Amino acid sequence: MAVLTSDESKEFLVEKILKNYSNIFDKGTREQLSLFMRSRVVQPVIYIGMGTCGLIAGAEKTLKAVEKYMTDHHLEGQVVRVGCLGLCSAEPLMDVQIPGKARISFHHATEDKVEDLLNSVFHRTLLKETILGQYKQDSLEDWANIPQIDQLPYFARQQRIILRNSGIISPYMIDDYIAHGGYKSLYKTVLNYTSEKVCEIVEQSELRGRGGGGYPTGKKWMVTLGTGSDRKYLICNADESDPGAFMNRAILEGDPHRVIEGIAIAAYAIGSSSAYVYIRSDYAQSLAILENAIKQSKEYGFLGENIFGSGFNLTIHIRQGAGAFVCGEETALIASIEGRRGMPQAKPPYPAEKGLFGHPTIVNNIETLANIPTILENGPAWFKSIGTKESKGTKLFSIAGKSLHTGFIEIPMGITIAEIVNTIAGGVKNGKSLKAVQLGGPSGVCIPKQNLETAIGYETLPDIDCTIGLGGLIILDDDTCMVNLAKYFMEFLQKESCGKCIPCREGTRRMLQILEEVTRRPREESTHETLERFKGVIELESLAEVIRDTSLCGLGQNAPNPVLSSLKWFRDEFEEHIFDRKCQAGICHDLRTFIIETDVCNGCNICQKKCPENAIIGTIKLPHFIIESKCTGCGICFDSCKFNAIYFK
Repeated sequence: MAVLTSDESKEFLVEKILKNYSNIFDKGTREQLSLFMRSRVVQPVIYIGMGTCGLIAGAEKTLKAVEKYMTDHHLEGQVVRVGCLGLCSAEPLMDVQIPGKARISFHHATEDKVEDLLNSVFHRTLLKETILGQYKQDSLEDWANIPQIDQLPYFARQQRIILRNSGIISPYMIDDYIAHGGYKSLYKTVLNYTSEKVCEIVEQSELRGRGGGGYPTGKKWMVTLGTGSDRKYLICNADESDPGAFMNRAILEGDPHRVIEGIAIAAYAIGSSSAYVYIRSDYAQSLAILENAIKQSKEYGFLGENIFGSGFNLTIHIRQGAGAFVCGEETALIASIEGRRGMPQAKPPYPAEKGLFGHPTIVNNIETLANIPTILENGPAWFKSIGTKESKGTKLFSIAGKSLHTGFIEIPMGITIAEIVNTIAGGVKNGKSLKAVQLGGPSGVCIPKQNLETAIGYETLPDIDCTIGLGGLIILDDDTCMVNLAKYFMEFLQKESCGKCIPCREGTRRMLQILEEVTRRPREESTHETLERFKGVIELESLAEVIRDTSLCGLGQNAPNPVLSSLKWFRDEFEEHIFDRKCQAGICHDLRTFIIETDVCNGCNICQKKCPENAIIGTIKLPHFIIESKCTGCGICFDSCKFNAIYFK
């Protein structure tokens, strides 16, 4: 946030920014302003990570505790809400900067720790066990023996381009974004380049769509620019309906003006004066931040009529979606914006030629558009210098699951999956062993340990039958049941199927039915039902191939991926479920057999009272027994036993 000492700050910024673009965007002037606004604080500034992950971890209470501390100690300073830095497992994060000293960050800064943490900073006696690190600033004095943030294992291997402002600046203050070079690229673009030139620059950069398909962005723009129409549209897809993926939300909550600037440049490139942001309705905080950012951009003249005096006009509209997974497909998304049911349409024609309201339309996701300002600022050659031969630039990933660290990261294309898992994510937590990595969202694949040395890239991942997808990465340990995981994703995909085409609608339903039969205990199964179950299992792979080859859109075409990859790499687990009727991980409740160890059971009777099926018999103070035919494997007895007398096999 801009830290200025008086009301003249507004006049200073507005006059410089709105009336003298060329000076404010001169490198020296920008660096001077940035130094003034970020480093040379004249009073303490406390930054609180208020992204969704921070709020869940208690950041709101931390904020109130900080405000109370400042009131109680009669301390003059500023409290700034920032987005998430990316290390979600360390939330709530709190940064403190005092005059003359580098900005320092504390992890797990819950409300009960606030007073001790702030006292330690102001008295220069830091509590090192709660310190995450400090930010390197040449003009300021470093804290002794405190690591730099960018040297920590979680950040050292990252290359933060899109995320360079996330967790650093206030998403509520346009001044902060401008001080960090914001809107310079838009200014440079509309006053120096034609639309054709912008498309050429993006095409030369070899930026590929980050929404999953990986189609060349510049090539896509060229098609729309060259299609004759009196009206063209740009759509920013911010729906992000993949379970376990939260990068789009994090970008909006941390640096919304970067997205707006990317939208404006893209709209200029294709000749559009109207853009839409399609965002899921349950992203309440992202929506509020975006609306505020659009309002500020209009006030500063970066949106609206005659932007920078160039004659370029742009209006950004927001449309809220219901979170339907199928609306990640561009034609279904367009239908939703038009007020119709979100169902994919056959192609061609492609949206780039005939899309929203029948006019040429470009659909890009947030990550793609967030790359645009930096490409225009530094040039296509700079962007191409990052990554691999076929995959340029960086890629955002969300890390979830059983790793030591979870959050979202930005890595250069070409590093291996193993580096992400073992170095950035810190490996598997609680001393467990790594079993697999699930990559690509619900229609992604499970990658076994032996393939983790594969590099991230559009040309390398297909070698292991995998795609990058949106960037969701889930780390799985040995306690994971791969059959149950495949069933979970299949249930999600079956529910999200729009039902338009039979292979997807009926095929996913049948695949889910087979998986449910595999994980269900055959209590009173007839010979006929047993044969039907085995027949279904045998046909599972061929059914998956039919769905993949005949479905209309990407949802159906990729729906079998979780099952096919699990069958390929973890067939032994499927066979264990099918033939032995056992789940080694103990996740499939129906296949668990609970046993009371009579030598340990003291007859406390707690398990018998809590059993919902009355499957436990016994007398108080004497060993109890479980009637297997009645037991449903719910595990309530296992969880309630205080003497470890119950186990399952």
